[in-house]
Amino acid sequence: MEKLIEKAEILIEALPFIRKFYGKTFVIKYGGAAQVDEALKDAFARDVVLMNYIGINTVIVHGGGPKISETMEKMGKSPSFVQGQRVTDDETIDIVEMVLGGLVNKEIVALINRHGGRAVGLSGKDGGLVKAVKKIIKKKMPGAGTDELIDLGRVGKVKEVDPSILRSLERDGFIPVVAPVGVSHEGLTMNINADYVASAIASALSAEKLVLLTDVPGVLDGRKKTVSTTSARKIQEMIKKGRVTGGMIPKVQACVEALKNGVGKTHIIDGRIPHCLLLEIFTEEGIGTEIVLA
Repeated sequence: MEKLIEKAEILIEALPFIRKFYGKTFVIKYGGAAQVDEALKDAFARDVVLMNYIGINTVIVHGGGPKISETMEKMGKSPSFVQGQRVTDDETIDIVEMVLGGLVNKEIVALINRHGGRAVGLSGKDGGLVKAVKKIIKKKMPGAGTDELIDLGRVGKVKEVDPSILRSLERDGFIPVVAPVGVSHEGLTMNINADYVASAIASALSAEKLVLLTDVPGVLDGRKKTVSTTSARKIQEMIKKGRVTGGMIPKVQACVEALKNGVGKTHIIDGRIPHCLLLEIFTEEGIGTEIVLA
């Protein structure tokens, strides 16, 4: 009986959050271990389906970098990166689109549907969802007065998001699952960082939350402790002081950009924890880092 009462208390604790978020939109960037480990994949799908059933509109944006590299190697092509960005020539973009828009996307759709959801797979090209421009990165040249411009090929950044297709799916109770590729003005497919795509989509939808799943506990302070709540301003200070580095930089930048564009709150959480979404959203304590505007 005590265990049953404990379950009831958990539901009661979640009730204020369910009431608060009913009818709201959450954009979730899905990647890392949660996209690879079978038990974590099932837990993620169950979380998404539950959220959908209690009235939260969810949009999933997924990554798939390791699967792209694996497929490239099977096809005799060596992956190449500059400053963490995949060099994407014409042959590579075909592999990227095949893996992200086909293999990975449809696997996630099937997983959510198997657990009772109504997921629909899209890429940023569908319905003019994500319009992109070419991304050029700069590399400092020692002893030179100028930076070297590096052409990464078919790598893009988000120029504009048209959320019409997402709103149509949302009205009918579907769960959009979006592969992070876009299309340029010239009609070329562009490979885009999934964190930035998720941020741009959250902004276009005026989402209540943007949630990024990672393979770390969240943003860490100087003592390597998880920062529970912080602000966009403090995040910028942490970057300047070198406390936020490497792959965490695009994640926090995506969060800050979304907040500036009207998203309510952003979260960076540990996708290695089963049911991490429910634990972050429906409990007072949470498990990751919540980033707010002020």
